[in-house]
Amino acid sequence: MRYRELGKTGLCVSELGFGTIPILSGSVPVLPEYFSPDTETAIAIMKKAFEYGCNFYDTAIPEEYGDAEIKLGEFVKTIDRSRIIISDKARFYSGGDIYREVIRSTEHLGTKPDIYFVHQVDEDNADEVFGKYGALDALYDLKREGKIGFTGIASHYYNVLYRGACDPRVDILQGSGNILERGMLERLRKEDAFREKGLILNKVYAAGLLIGPFTPAELIGGILEYPFSCALLGIGTFEQAETAFAQEYPEQHFSFQDVMERLRESFEPITCDRCEKCVCPYGHEIHTTFRQYNYYQLGKEYWAIRKLQMDAEETWEHCRSCTEQPCMRECSRHIYIPEQMERVHRLLCEFGNV
Repeated sequence: MRYRELGKTGLCVSELGFGTIPILSGSVPVLPEYFSPDTETAIAIMKKAFEYGCNFYDTAIPEEYGDAEIKLGEFVKTIDRSRIIISDKARFYSGGDIYREVIRSTEHLGTKPDIYFVHQVDEDNADEVFGKYGALDALYDLKREGKIGFTGIASHYYNVLYRGACDPRVDILQGSGNILERGMLERLRKEDAFREKGLILNKVYAAGLLIGPFTPAELIGGILEYPFSCALLGIGTFEQAETAFAQEYPEQHFSFQDVMERLRESFEPITCDRCEKCVCPYGHEIHTTFRQYNYYQLGKEYWAIRKLQMDAEETWEHCRSCTEQPCMRECSRHIYIPEQMERVHRLLCEFGNV
């Protein structure tokens, strides 16, 4: 296992980390596959990762990750606490709410979280999170009180992560990316502001959807060139732990065209890398729509269709009547966006969802 510095925190983290979603039990409606191991088995899986050199474990409150946080707390009792780093998170945006969740998480874990993230920050809630008495203020206070080690912002949006990178209260950022959805990673490594922060990377396997067209070794090796601190992998079995952590993966370079050609062996993908530059004058998230289309083709049919149908008709109507089209002027992949939106619309029509 190789290790990287976690920004300016002084912590050294394993290059690959343990994402705990797959070890939850129950029916929490999360995207990745999970296996519902009992507590004893979950502890043994986490311990196996630890023996291979993994020292970073990421979880969230029960409303988001089921009992994974509680299982992680049981695992902590079995090892030397000083040898692992725990990151936790909650999707609450006011200071009072996040403060309460940190205290509850500490009880579940039986220890102080090394990092606590405000989870799923987006453009709609960012002002509350970053504003006075918001969640970030509360995390900063909790850090000064010694109740957490470091503060974090977790988001799938470049503009939110950039705001976090420029805020001195934020120590660590968590964002998503992989060899397909690399656009945000490309932007991150060109922006000096991110060099002062630790970066935790999730969605390396695209919630497991890229395994098949690519091997785990290719997906891991393909993201090693980017300047993250730790890449999270969802682990739910002994086999997955061994695959992820038992060896060091060599860096591999896949051009975006390489990735597209591999996917074309199964379907015709929309050539979007989620750089998030495609600003829509009507406020539609074009990159999210394209992501869900590709996810549908990669096997997440029901989940992706549900996401696509949320504002499908309005998006299509606005797109085909738009005369400004600033989205195409900024698109780094030069996608003819109305044509691709028509593909999405046709797909939904086939399912009777529009």
